[in-house]
Amino acid sequence: MNGLQTWWLAAATLALLAIYELVGVMAQRQQPERLARSAHATLREAWFDAVSLQSGSEILAVQTLRNSVMSATMTASTAALALMGMVSLTAPSLQDRFIASEAARPVFSVQLALELVLLALLFASLVACVSAVRYYNHVGFIVGMPVESDARKRWAEAGRRYVRRAGLLYSWGLRYLIMTGPILASMLSPLAGPVAAVIVVSLLLWFDRAGPQEYEPLLHRKNSDKP
Repeated sequence: MNGLQTWWLAAATLALLAIYELVGVMAQRQQPERLARSAHATLREAWFDAVSLQSGSEILAVQTLRNSVMSATMTASTAALALMGMVSLTAPSLQDRFIASEAARPVFSVQLALELVLLALLFASLVACVSAVRYYNHVGFIVGMPVESDARKRWAEAGRRYVRRAGLLYSWGLRYLIMTGPILASMLSPLAGPVAAVIVVSLLLWFDRAGPQEYEPLLHRKNSDKP
């Protein structure tokens, strides 16, 4: 297999992953009720509203958020460990390519491009999950306030935004971590990259498809907002 074919296969792998994200962003703007990520974001807002109305639910709310913090922390730790391991493995080759003498010009190869994409995905996953932990932490302080307190009412709207934002960030971080699979497959074998990308994108599309029982509350809320 020549170099041009390898480039095309790597580009196809990356294009499939990029198209999935682009389609997801467009669908989230046009038909958010059809996506599980949007339905679950609304679910978290509804949860925050429910615990804000029920006095004595502060401890239960904090414990629920603690579980979300632990999930995001585990994903962030996985991304961090994978990132450090990838940097340790690729540092010598990256140094040879970028810090080369004038006589030996660095060559931008397919392997180098895939390594950089893999590092970018791992770093993006780490940042997204760490940001999710940060927002979940803020929500924990808000729901820990007594329901009847003025401070709780003053921070209620911020809490709703934070819990939604935290869930979406965790979703991004998890997807970016899963997307490293096709990149690794492409690094091992150029032909395996597009196949792995098709499998991963198909699974992500299936998991991100909200069923009627999930997006029915969204449709009810959307119709209730109409005059």
